[in-house]
Amino acid sequence: MRSTRATARAGLSLAATLPLLAGALALGTPAAHAADGSGRHSLAGTKPVWAKSSADKGAAGDSSKVSVRVYLAGRDAAGLQAYARAVSDPDSASYGKYLSAKEADARYGATKAQVESVTGWLKSAGLTVTGTTRHYLSVTGDVAAVEKAFGTQLHNYAKGGKTYRAPAADATVPAALDGAVLTVTGLDNAPHKASHSDTLPPPDAVFRNSGPFSSYYGSSTATSLPKAYGQKIPYAVKGYTGKQLRAAYGAGRATGKGVTVAITDAYASPTIAADAATYAGKHGDASYKRGQLKQVLPSGYTRTEECGAAGWYGEETLDVEAVHAVAPKADIVYVGAASCYDNDLLDSLGKIVDGHLADIVSNSWGDIEANQTPALAAAYDQVFQLGAIEGIGFYFSSGDNGDEVDNTGTKQVDTPANSAWVTAVGGTSLAVGKHDKYLWETGWGTRRAALSDDGRSWADFPGAFTSGAGGGTSRTVAQPYYQRGVVPKSLAKANGTAAPMRTVPDISAVGDPNTGFKVGQTQAFPDGSYRYSEYRIGGTSLAAPVIAGVQALAQQERGGRAIGFANPAIYDRYGSKVYHDVVDRPTGKDLAVARVDFANSFDASEGLITSVRSLGKDSSLKAVRGYDPVTGVGSPAGGYVSSFKRR
Repeated sequence: MRSTRATARAGLSLAATLPLLAGALALGTPAAHAADGSGRHSLAGTKPVWAKSSADKGAAGDSSKVSVRVYLAGRDAAGLQAYARAVSDPDSASYGKYLSAKEADARYGATKAQVESVTGWLKSAGLTVTGTTRHYLSVTGDVAAVEKAFGTQLHNYAKGGKTYRAPAADATVPAALDGAVLTVTGLDNAPHKASHSDTLPPPDAVFRNSGPFSSYYGSSTATSLPKAYGQKIPYAVKGYTGKQLRAAYGAGRATGKGVTVAITDAYASPTIAADAATYAGKHGDASYKRGQLKQVLPSGYTRTEECGAAGWYGEETLDVEAVHAVAPKADIVYVGAASCYDNDLLDSLGKIVDGHLADIVSNSWGDIEANQTPALAAAYDQVFQLGAIEGIGFYFSSGDNGDEVDNTGTKQVDTPANSAWVTAVGGTSLAVGKHDKYLWETGWGTRRAALSDDGRSWADFPGAFTSGAGGGTSRTVAQPYYQRGVVPKSLAKANGTAAPMRTVPDISAVGDPNTGFKVGQTQAFPDGSYRYSEYRIGGTSLAAPVIAGVQALAQQERGGRAIGFANPAIYDRYGSKVYHDVVDRPTGKDLAVARVDFANSFDASEGLITSVRSLGKDSSLKAVRGYDPVTGVGSPAGGYVSSFKRR
């Protein structure tokens, strides 16, 4: 399902797929520019890995139209990266000395002369510049003009049973441009062309959970169902609320007041304001003040059918309600993308950085690392680095398919969570007991077995792997400095590399849908009506906004001073009591919960499905003492939020 596309991670079939081809570069490794002896510089990674000679179907027609983005390197790409590290490192003299968006642009943005020289070069090749931003130039032209400009031929290649255009070699630019070009995207056209006449559809069909439920972990035991792992098991919780999550992760008296959290997803729910207000009122969260929840939206939307726009409504709803539940007085700004494609998602991230709309950014979308390209990696990392020097931290969900083997056949991590410049958030199964007491967490990894026909056993127990927190070792991103001495060498070199590589996640929070969060959303009912309804949900789509909310609490404790790119600070606290060191068998026994679901996902008219869900069974990944590839350094414990007050 996600071999060439990415999904919003909501633990249900809510979200659309997208051809997200983003990657991440290691700290200290800018986009490669190498002279080829002909007075031109190569833009490494602009030829996709799937454009192999064995798949070459011949040259693309000269008159075919091509649309690309030429990303600008700015005044000092190496200096930007160096300052982004220094300003984020607690051991640096520059720590916390952030720049304003205006200062960042003045110091590291492209100069007028650079823009003019790049524009002149493109026009001289016969291309048309259709738009210019602080980060890139939008360009169109025919194949012949593009080949002239970028010094490479465009061919057609077989990919996944279809044929797409791609450069036959990495693109090049004139050396005279003196490093003004960071990279170019759009030379390949996989997988689809955009449509610009779409409008947003209504919400998706209703989803609701059946019961029985536990109101807190273990409050209701499935006495009439078979044992699992030698014991009677509890029913799954109905869905945790903000009060329980705040207690579990040590919120204390902090509320996030004075802090702004941004959320990026594709599209925008037409009922988000009403849904969020209703949910807060029903579950004891603080009511929204005027202007506390804002949306920054594009002028129009594209590819709504291809991306499954309505599925993204639930993602926005989950993200907004989870952030508010954990940090009820934080301001929230939702920045929606025009589609689920890279260019539009990058534009949303760029809006946040260019306008410094928030200090904390929650992102619950991504793709497999095999689909990344260095070209888009460079574009994403430039935005992340600019955010870092402004004191903006980006938090990305690590994925919902464990090591991705069941999903893709190849063990790999997800992107952009693999970037060295973002905080990758993994998932846990969370047990909150009576009186909101934190009991334990396991790494999120689920196996499912259905009730046998005679009701006396679980068929094929413990069953097949269904979902789990994404994690593992990158094949493309070198280990960043902040992971040295924390991530075991056996993990950092798990892919057989001589050098240690980036390992994800960095930190974790509740993600298991079986111990998930209750969310409220307007949905489409079978009678044709649209009504507010609630359901339990999970995924690292939940973990990311929960951690974003916790970071808002920590920033408030810090006196409102921005935490910025948080990984150096997160790893600086490794091994201390401010983290729950999450393991898969925290009670010394295997754990499971019972679930009863509507067969039609709505009501009991078509029957019920009863199953057992084992916890802490994440594909080949294990949550163990110390750092692990399911939960990173662990989840926030009492003292994590307040630890930022002292620094």
